[in-house]
Amino acid sequence: MTDHAILVLRLAAPLQSWGGPSHYNRRETRPQPTKSGVLGLLAAAEGRAREASITDLVDLRLAVRVDQPGTLLRDYHTYSDYRGTPLPSAKVNTKGVQTKTSPAKYTGVTQRFYLQDAVFVAALRGPVTLLERLEHAVRHPVYPLSLGRRSCPPTGPVSLGLQGGNELADALTSVPWQASAHRRSQVQGTEVTLEVTIEDPAGDELALDVPDTYDLKTGTVFGRRSVRHHWVTIPTGQQATAPADGTSPSTDPGHDPFALLGW
Repeated sequence: MTDHAILVLRLAAPLQSWGGPSHYNRRETRPQPTKSGVLGLLAAAEGRAREASITDLVDLRLAVRVDQPGTLLRDYHTYSDYRGTPLPSAKVNTKGVQTKTSPAKYTGVTQRFYLQDAVFVAALRGPVTLLERLEHAVRHPVYPLSLGRRSCPPTGPVSLGLQGGNELADALTSVPWQASAHRRSQVQGTEVTLEVTIEDPAGDELALDVPDTYDLKTGTVFGRRSVRHHWVTIPTGQQATAPADGTSPSTDPGHDPFALLGW
């Protein structure tokens, strides 16, 4: 029996936001879940304090499959100090203390970005004992789970269980398509091809999303990890429909823009 396993998660919600290192008045989202966001979800499930070590979580390898990419939403967001005091300005006084706005400004504006109606499958590979504990925590979380921000609770169960094996790509290929019924109705055919991002030391791209801590006092410094992108083809769960004339189902891919050119 291998000493490693793979924890599979379904990350779906009306809104998700995977901001990474974005700060200040423009809070962006990545098109896929970040390692920082996924590990934060696991830390919350276990009830870890923000200043607690996350070294064991950082060592987990992450892979993400895009089952439903969703669409981008920009939120017009305002904020103010709950004490009713003027907001701080960008200036500091001679003592290094941030000054208040003058004339006083009580409301600020930020831009916050979200993914609407997105669905992802995340797989994490690591020691069996750690993943068994995390899987139980996700099913019985100490703190409420969220997908990137507290305002983004997940829809439905998050854990899809544990798998054996050593390859993240195999795990993502074996998990059934998790898209919504609306998205499924738009696809005609028995298979669908989905984008996959896998953490791989030999990967050809760097992702800046590995957290060192979630401690608000010190702030998070994001490290890099190597990833690679590819595609997997999985069943849609739909049966091929035979034409009314009794012939075999068509394998015509649809409109061919080069047909008139004779290509």
